[in-house]
Formats: sequence, structure tokens, C-alpha cells
Amino acid sequence: MRKRFILIQLFVFAIIGVISYSAVYNPFSTEYIQEVKQEARMASTTMQQPLYEQIQEAAEQYNEPAVDAVVDKVWKAVPGYNGRVVDIEASYKKMNQKGQFDKGLLVFKEESPKVHLSDLPPTPIYKGNSQKPMVAFLVNVAWGNEYLPDMLKTFQKHNVKATFFLDGSWVKNNPKLAKMILEEGHEIGNHAYSHPDLKQMSNERIHEEILKTNETIQAALDVKPRWFAPPSGSYRQDVVDIAHEHGMGTIMWTLDTIDWKSPEPSSMAARIVKDSHPGAMILMHPTGASRDGLESMITGMKEKGLKIGTVSRLVDEGRVQ
Repeated sequence: MRKRFILIQLFVFAIIGVISYSAVYNPFSTEYIQEVKQEARMASTTMQQPLYEQIQEAAEQYNEPAVDAVVDKVWKAVPGYNGRVVDIEASYKKMNQKGQFDKGLLVFKEESPKVHLSDLPPTPIYKGNSQKPMVAFLVNVAWGNEYLPDMLKTFQKHNVKATFFLDGSWVKNNPKLAKMILEEGHEIGNHAYSHPDLKQMSNERIHEEILKTNETIQAALDVKPRWFAPPSGSYRQDVVDIAHEHGMGTIMWTLDTIDWKSPEPSSMAARIVKDSHPGAMILMHPTGASRDGLESMITGMKEKGLKIGTVSRLVDEGRVQ
């Protein structure tokens, strides 16, 4: 009897052993297949670890911190500029498919500054951020109708958008030309109504000049200007504050073509191109000199690796691709 009981115990242990073996080592069991897959994933990760580390090291080289907007003693309000950081996980995912490091496959994401232009007190803007490889053309319009069509053709030819600051009385008298500028995709700004010296005017008159121009532009073009350019660059802080009350920033300039003095076009263009730099705002008017020198200025900027855009694009924080 005892011998029979021992045999039964041995048989039970044998059955348990077989079941255990098949659960763990049976190559056809679900558990075993999942275990093999997990080990393969772990092995793959281990094999690719040097690639991940390479991307991390590259990030230290290619990351660029964001630049905060500031009020500079000389240049007044200077806009901020987004930084860029390597998206390590996204970069790894792209390179892992190739199986090796390739800096051309690095994925970047932009990082906003902590201080924005909108955080600064009302202050004139003379230039964009010096780390942004872009410039802007400012065209102040109160006269010079005969030169505008040719200038617009040149802008269109080179796919360049500028910011046109329009005198309110000019818009009232020339609505078709004003619409032509807008329809070409250019940005519209406020240049006061009667080209006055705002620095010498009362606050009430400053309000009138700015408001009347906005109303005229709104009626003719259905556009509310975002930027204001004081005629002749003459202003005091009241002018800046009042423009701000009307929802506009005050724009000055970095480089002046002085085209109203009728300079020789090629010499004027060469000087502007030579002095141009990231963030520069270039002032011009519809004159014969700017009409004839515009193409040289555009091609010269592009040859220096500078993009050309509107004031809004220049002063926003977005990076230039």
C-alpha cells in the first residue's frame, strides 16, 4: 500500500514538472513567444544605445537658447527670438530606422523666450532681433504715385513682401493705389493723416491724426493697422503712448536710403546692402532712386543670406527656416 502511494506521488510530481516545462520553455506557448519578443526589444535598445547617446551629445552642440525681448538704451524695444532644442526622442525615431547617426535627420522644436515684446512698456522699435537673419523694407507713402507700380512689380518679381506706411490723406485721394498695395500681399501701416510733425503737436491732435488715418484705411481697405510710423521720424513719448492706446506699436528704422535726396540708385543700393544685417529695417519712399535701386537691394540682401519680410514677420519670435 505504501509503495503504491509513493508511486502515485512520483507520478503527480512528474505531471507538474511537464506542465511547468511546457509553460516556460514550450516554443509554441504564448508566454514563451512574448518573453522572446521582450528580450529582442531589450537587445535592440541595448544595441542602439550609442545612437541615443550620439543624439544627446549633438543636442548640446545644436541647441540654441531663446532670447528675451528687452528695452535697449540705444535701440529701444528689441523683440525676442525663439530658441531651438533637439527633440531627442523624435530624432532617435527617425535615425533608428536608418541605423546610424545623421545630423540631417535631427528634429528641432522651438522654445519661446520668457519675456515678449508685448511685456515691454510702449517703446519705439528700431530693429528686429540681431539673431534673426531677416530684414524688412519700410515704404512710407504720402506722394510718389508714379513710382509705386514699378516698385510693386519688382517686389512681386522677387516674391518679397514689405510694410507700406500710408498717409491717411493719401489713402483718401488714392484708394485704387492703396488697394493695389494690399492686393499684392503687403502689410499696411499708419503714417498719420497729413504728414505733420507730431512731436510739436498737442496730444489731442496726435489722437486725431492717428485715429483719422486708421478710420480712412479701414474704410478703404478693411484693414486695421498694427504698426505706426511717425512722419519724418519725429516723436516724443506721448506719440508712442497714444499709438499704443490705438493698438499699434511705433516703428522707426535702422537704415535710411535717404532716397528723397535723389541719390544715385546703384550707389544707394550698394551702401544699404553693405550696411544691412540681421534685424535691420530699411526705410524708403516711392522715389526714382528707390524704384531703380530696389532690385539690387533685394538681390544683395538675399546673397548675404538674409530673408526679407514684413515688419510683423521680422519682429515676431518665430525662427527663420
